[in-house]
Amino acid sequence: MSAYGTTRHHGQPSTNSTPASTTLFRRLTWEGTIPLEIRVDSKELPANSDRGLECYYIQAPRVSYLPLLMPEIRRFLMDVVFDEAAGKMLKEEEWWFESEEGTLLKWHWPIGLIYDNHTISASIRPPSQTSTSHYNLQVTPLKLILHLASPPTEKLLLSPSAESCKQAFMGQLKEADFIRWGNTKRMTGLRKQDQDGIWEGIKEHNFDDYWRVASKIVPTTAPARSGSPPPSTNPSMHTRPPSADPQSAPDRDNAYNVRSVPVRLYLPDGPVMQDVVPPTLEDGSAHTLVHYLSTHLPLLFPPAPYSGPELAYAMMHGVLVPPDAEMAWLGACMAGADGWISVCVGIAR
Repeated sequence: MSAYGTTRHHGQPSTNSTPASTTLFRRLTWEGTIPLEIRVDSKELPANSDRGLECYYIQAPRVSYLPLLMPEIRRFLMDVVFDEAAGKMLKEEEWWFESEEGTLLKWHWPIGLIYDNHTISASIRPPSQTSTSHYNLQVTPLKLILHLASPPTEKLLLSPSAESCKQAFMGQLKEADFIRWGNTKRMTGLRKQDQDGIWEGIKEHNFDDYWRVASKIVPTTAPARSGSPPPSTNPSMHTRPPSADPQSAPDRDNAYNVRSVPVRLYLPDGPVMQDVVPPTLEDGSAHTLVHYLSTHLPLLFPPAPYSGPELAYAMMHGVLVPPDAEMAWLGACMAGADGWISVCVGIAR
């Protein structure tokens, strides 16, 4: 079994004005991992392969992508499973994945998003006898089938290669940049060295290298003001991120001053929803997750004064998100490496 472990560090972290609490949540998001069980399609194994060892386990970073796992998977297969001569004939760029149920996996989605969406979709099916969770979620390895040839390019759109993945990733960053600021000047203004560097941070799973560049395009939360009261020691105060008053944050790069927050809603076995999400409402109050969900999915998240049972829940990076979390704060602290807030919606039981 392979595990990436914690973030790899090279050199000293860069110093900037990002609040420590923001960096903490960004690092927690970055260091999340998920278990994968990867099995080669038995019908596609080369001749003389060891058929008792075609399954590979890996603890993969949530922010990474399936094509980036290919070199490590290939090393394992070449060393342990494949016959050397037959293995050399295989072309890595033709490999592709599907779930154990036969669902074609979106290689351009972050691995963590694939896992959460698959887990929630599985939870709405008839529950197993061993499931006792209110949400019917079980932490088990995501079982993937690896195919070694004939990728369905008409469904994959692009070949599932690392280079295609990089192009898709950079496209997501640019789209998120436009949604935040109304232009892509921050992305297009990066030097090629920086654009390559942000992708290398993803490939090498290096938090410092990634954020050294990403901090130039992703908004931050407001630093504490001098004269502000000290933080409360009441544990209940830590159930949600503190609000930042947009009127007291003159910094143009502040999360509460963006044009819109890049957000996508992922429904189980359903469509992906995207809309304009301003950081504040017309009355100047912070735009919260519960307001966003009750506006876009009122049947699943009924607006106040609803007092009935919980019908659905929101998950990000494998974590149930407090309903009063502010969208601007989520965009600065819990967006994916591609710049997007990916909210997976599950059905409560």
